[in-house]
Amino acid sequence: MGDTGQSDIAAVQIVDLELIRRFIVVAEELNFTRAAARLGMAQPPLSAAIGKLERKLGVTLLERTSRRVALTPAGAVLLEQGRIAVEGVGAAIERARRQGTQADRLTVAVKPGTGADLIRKIVQRYARDPLMPQVHIRFGYPGGPAAAVRAGAADVAILRTPFDQRGLDTELLLTEPRVAVLPAGHPLAGRAELRRADLAGQPMPRWAGQADPAAAAYWTGADAPGLAGKQCADTPPGPEINDISQLLDAVTLGRAVAYVPISVAGQHRSADLVFVPVSDLSPSEVVAAWPDTSRSRAVAGFVLAAVEAAAHLAEPTAAFA
Repeated sequence: MGDTGQSDIAAVQIVDLELIRRFIVVAEELNFTRAAARLGMAQPPLSAAIGKLERKLGVTLLERTSRRVALTPAGAVLLEQGRIAVEGVGAAIERARRQGTQADRLTVAVKPGTGADLIRKIVQRYARDPLMPQVHIRFGYPGGPAAAVRAGAADVAILRTPFDQRGLDTELLLTEPRVAVLPAGHPLAGRAELRRADLAGQPMPRWAGQADPAAAAYWTGADAPGLAGKQCADTPPGPEINDISQLLDAVTLGRAVAYVPISVAGQHRSADLVFVPVSDLSPSEVVAAWPDTSRSRAVAGFVLAAVEAAAHLAEPTAAFA
């Protein structure tokens, strides 16, 4: 029994993390040519790397034919768990690096449009404790604020749902209604209230790099139970965007309609845009998120300050005025 355990440990130790990373890319693409392009390498050495990994593990990870590549059950497990392992090692390295070079600051990841006034009030409340490290605000991390926290590039995030909550704890701060934003000349712009069905078949902007079905359903108003698949399929794709400003430009130019938090209406009043309440649309939620393994006193203090600051806002829109 003891020899078996030692051999299992040895097997884990000899698997190069780079092999796992390459496998993940192939498993995501299910195409060696596209995966090689993503990795910046030629296809033959990539295929050889996957073969090497399969031999080390003693299992088949991919079923390969001349027409298709498919995951085996073992490959599906390694994809899921390998992502966690690769991400966890990268995060550990980044957190250690920041602790060694930036121990005197707390990095907070935010997405533009989340609410500058709310962030300011949180930071002010947090700074009342002179023993807490200084706050550094981080914008624009690839994949968004949640990805920054998971990667170890930030300690905590303030962001809107939906997002990938894997590996994170969260605390709800604010809930606010969402509204439809239409170009001023739109046939429905004069309505006092809309339902989602009124905008069925209208093109809606697509967020660049967004592969999460839950997020896509949210932005197209299809996140109610039983609606996501159908309404997402029925929504014509509008222009690809990267931020709220681009979304509003697309609407202004008549290329799309969209759903946005009501606070955005207060921030972006324009004669070219009309914001209309939608009676059956899910709300927008602002949350704090941090690693579920965190034991940081500074993170706990920041989350407490966030909860207290949000509770003192009279209305959701006040945080974004």
